[in-house]
Amino acid sequence: MASNAAVPFWRTAGMTYITYSNICANLVRNCLKEPYKTEALSREKVHFSISKWTNGKPEKPTSDV
Repeated sequence: MASNAAVPFWRTAGMTYITYSNICANLVRNCLKEPYKTEALSREKVHFSISKWTNGKPEKPTSDV
């Protein structure tokens, strides 16, 4: 039986670790001074594509930002 004292505060707050780490990363990026702030904010953007697979082969991907 686990003690409630061992539960991380972000879990107690109802967050996942990914949500907690994203909040922390945004706070750090916003605390930076220029020109480092705009450089860090530009790296925050993630580009990815989603492909639907049919019969073991990918169909044409759709780009999402």
